[in-house]
Amino acid sequence: MDPISPEPAAPRAPDPGVIAPVRAVLRLRRRVCLLRKRRLLLPGAGSAGAGPADRGPDAVPGASRSGTDQPLFFTFDGAAELTSRAPRKRRRRSRVVLYPESSRKYLPRAERRSRAQRCLLLLVAIVGFQVLNAIENLDDNAQRYDLDGLEKALQRAVFGQPAAVGRIVALLRDYLATHVHSRPLLLALHGPSGVGKSHVGRLLARHFRAVLDDGALVLQYHARHHCPEPSAVKACREELARRVADVVARAEAEEKTPLLVLDEVEAMPPALLDEVHGFLQPQRSHQFHSAIYVLLSSTGGGEITRFVLQNATRALPLRPNGGPDSGPGDQAEEELRASLRVLLAREHPLWKAAAIVPFLLLDKWDVVNCFRDEMAGEGFFPEQARAERLAAQLSYYRVAGREYAVTGCKQVVAKVNLL
Repeated sequence: MDPISPEPAAPRAPDPGVIAPVRAVLRLRRRVCLLRKRRLLLPGAGSAGAGPADRGPDAVPGASRSGTDQPLFFTFDGAAELTSRAPRKRRRRSRVVLYPESSRKYLPRAERRSRAQRCLLLLVAIVGFQVLNAIENLDDNAQRYDLDGLEKALQRAVFGQPAAVGRIVALLRDYLATHVHSRPLLLALHGPSGVGKSHVGRLLARHFRAVLDDGALVLQYHARHHCPEPSAVKACREELARRVADVVARAEAEEKTPLLVLDEVEAMPPALLDEVHGFLQPQRSHQFHSAIYVLLSSTGGGEITRFVLQNATRALPLRPNGGPDSGPGDQAEEELRASLRVLLAREHPLWKAAAIVPFLLLDKWDVVNCFRDEMAGEGFFPEQARAERLAAQLSYYRVAGREYAVTGCKQVVAKVNLL
């Protein structure tokens, strides 16, 4: 007989006394986890539906409810994803000021009232005031020498040299506009004999003596008179240096500009020319720089005569009284000054720094005026016909229908004295 196998034993049911405490522990653990998740959720997440704590102890994590009595559905969102979606605390940023496109933009009030801007405006005001004050001082300094009166006197007394008179007054006006100078003014008046160079020198000396109220500030030096002996060149040089130093020192003390007129420069020895050239050097004291030197010379007279005769055929304007204007135009005079500068620079370097003023030949009309002026000065009635007869006795260059006096007005005084 086959042995009878024993039947398997039935499984034992769990003890109710052990299961109840285990379930209580699991429920407590779930509630703690749900409370922790609830703190990490958004503030408005609980208003959309019931929170996890309201679903009961048996609610499944990761499930959501669409309504109160709606069934549960799973979203498969884990606890890590819910934690990553939690909002972070943002830093508070400063507000950006936006300007409307149609309105003007203004700087902050603190920048508009900057002290540096106020100081800059004050500096501009001070500089402007100083400039205006300097301009007024220039006018006052030029008015002291009455250059307008000098120009009228030269135009009235000097015949046939309107261009030379205008250039002399213009150079004096520019130089005397200021009192402090970095270099002296050197005027070189050149022309043939009898055209009015020495006469202009005497008029300048007379005018400056009157406006400066001191005759010691004007020096007139004649080479043939003050240094007649060629052997006494050293003594003449020392005397000239002493006289010039006295004049400029006195003018510096009185804050005025002196005038030094040197006539007949063509007769001065080279040593005297060197001494005059030394007065113009930058290393000399400042008192030598604030001075006006006028050199009167007939050097270059032949060049001027040849130039005038060659340009006698040019069309020249007429004067208001009917007489032709003397000499060529302004462009021709510029060419003449350039040629004279080259010629004089070969004689001595003194003329390189000089402002050359050429005196042109006088025509017959100018000589007639010289006779009338001299006759009136000597007490004779200035009759036109008589003056023309006296002028006809002189020698003239006759070119292109015009007559230029060979000796200018040099013989006018002698002719009038014979009357």
